[in-house]
Amino acid sequence: MIDSTIDDEHWMRLALKQAERAFQVGEVPVGAVIVQHNRVIACSYNQPIATCDPTAHAEVLALRQAAKVVNNYRLVDCELYVTVEPCLMCLGAVVHARIQRLVFGACEPRAGAVVSQLQLEYMTFINHKKLQVKQGVLSGSCSDLMVRFFQSRR
Repeated sequence: MIDSTIDDEHWMRLALKQAERAFQVGEVPVGAVIVQHNRVIACSYNQPIATCDPTAHAEVLALRQAAKVVNNYRLVDCELYVTVEPCLMCLGAVVHARIQRLVFGACEPRAGAVVSQLQLEYMTFINHKKLQVKQGVLSGSCSDLMVRFFQSRR
């Protein structure tokens, strides 16, 4: 089995660049990148404030872009890299898009729906192919960015 740690860190660094963009424009710094067959097909960052859209989370925006790129609402053979554990809304979108693998950096203890508040593995009502999950990739960098953002708001 090939160790994907190096690739995971590479893609997460791209997601962190997206999160930095969010930080710079005053949005909560979450970034997302979607990779298919080792090629970036979409990337985005949180934009609910700028767009006046509560669904404009980084993951949802990246899913929308990727669906246009592949011309299909099902994103098979795709991996989503996101700097922070997805919320329930984003996790639902990820599952319905049929993302194969979710990789996230920092846990979100208050609203995380993958391992923190809700545990994906116990959501037996999800009848789609199991979503592979890897957590903690560059978690320190992802967490530090969130801490810096919220400290700057105080």
